[in-house]
Amino acid sequence: MANLEIILRKDVEHLGSAGELVTVRPGYGRNYLIPRGLALAATRGNIAQLEHQKRIIAAEQARIRAEHIKMAEALKGVSVSIARKKGADGKLFGSVSTKDIAEALAMQNINVDRKLIRLEDPFKAVGSYEVPVRFSADASVEIRVNVVGV
Repeated sequence: MANLEIILRKDVEHLGSAGELVTVRPGYGRNYLIPRGLALAATRGNIAQLEHQKRIIAAEQARIRAEHIKMAEALKGVSVSIARKKGADGKLFGSVSTKDIAEALAMQNINVDRKLIRLEDPFKAVGSYEVPVRFSADASVEIRVNVVGV
């Protein structure tokens, strides 16, 4: 089956950035990208409007990028403490995940989507950790998370 040409409306990781004309497998385009509003089918009319869409997308991306940079600046130097029960050897009963970090930030009136917090694995021991928060490719910051044993 032939590949499908689409116009990306938003940045899609590992595929392309907004406004680009890319070729994808038909199922990926029809079942995932187009229904979620991430892309448009590359019809003659849509290709003709691509230049207009690029200007609109560029303005929207600039606004979002400025918002992300502003949020990253606000998070610089932020530190949160999370208390958990611990065993005798400093290991936690349970773990500290992105959800816990997002809730601790919310208690400081800083609203960050937990999907933006990048953890390889949940914390399972008491300690101090540097956690990256990635808003976009050019706007990221590290926050300090202190896991305290109770």
